[in-house]
Amino acid sequence: MNLSGLEHQLVVSCQPVSLGPMDHPDIVVAMAKSAELAGAGAVRIEGINNIRQVARNLHIPIIGIVKRDLPDSPVRISPFLQDITDLAAAGASIVAFDATHRVRPVPVEELYRRARALKLTIMADCATLAEGIAAAQLGCDLIGTTLSGYTEETAGQPMHRPDLELIAALAARGYRVMAEGRIREPAQAAAALEAGAFAVTVGSAITRVEHITEWYLSALAGAEKRSKGV
Repeated sequence: MNLSGLEHQLVVSCQPVSLGPMDHPDIVVAMAKSAELAGAGAVRIEGINNIRQVARNLHIPIIGIVKRDLPDSPVRISPFLQDITDLAAAGASIVAFDATHRVRPVPVEELYRRARALKLTIMADCATLAEGIAAAQLGCDLIGTTLSGYTEETAGQPMHRPDLELIAALAARGYRVMAEGRIREPAQAAAALEAGAFAVTVGSAITRVEHITEWYLSALAGAEKRSKGV
């Protein structure tokens, strides 16, 4: 697909908390449609059935993923070749997969080749500069900062803000950077764009009621402690 229409756009990740009260295809479709009507340039959707339902109702691109919990690998995002095939069949125009340098069931190169054979646009979910460079050199169309802070190597990243340093370092090399991960407020999304991001993905801060509620409760608890001089 032509990515020019996605430049400087907001991507809304419509992924409810797994097994939570909003984890139903009709609710995912409603969130995705609401994001489209509000002006989002694309949506990121997890799960084959969810993608299939969203594709029937939206006119903007879908970044599709499958999440799995594997007993012998920390890789969760679209780890298998069949995942890529199924995502394409379900209606995802962009497929995202974990491109980190961790123990994995299928090499990144094989996932890339399967996606290319299916004529998909490819997003590599990375955690470090080295991983982003490797994914770009492989030929991935979008380099995501999605996993910064979520791998053992990057676990020290502050969880209340995006990795602007990684975004800037990748953008400086001329890559199309999808800023994603830990973007909790509009100002942080703007900062990611200013750091050089091609586009910005926001998930929890828009679509996960449980997380947003926890953030507000934490802020209120902190205010209560301060008022009591604790």
